Amino acid sequence: MNPYVLLAAAIAAEVTGTVSLKYAEGFTKPLPSAVVVVAYGTAFYLLSRILGAGLPVGVVYAVWSAAGVALVALIGALFLGERMNLTMVAGLVLVIGGVVLLELGGER
Repeated sequence: MNPYVLLAAAIAAEVTGTVSLKYAEGFTKPLPSAVVVVAYGTAFYLLSRILGAGLPVGVVYAVWSAAGVALVALIGALFLGERMNLTMVAGLVLVIGGVVLLELGGER
């Protein structure tokens, strides 16, 4: 399977796990806690497959973490009532820009 498709799935799993942490309430709620464990396990399994396919670990981790940060921040702002201001948006843009530069630098 295409490693970039696996990376998108790993990002989705990580975001699912992170959002579920909010509902797990310190792992006292069984269903959200199980979602956290399964989602993170899936994310790390997929990351291992991606790295096994030969993609560089620095680029993979940068894309995975930056996309996760951006998506969780967006979900928090849109669905969880968390605040988002222009400074935070600028920070997300800088994180994503850094990942783009890493990706471009790796193509030489």
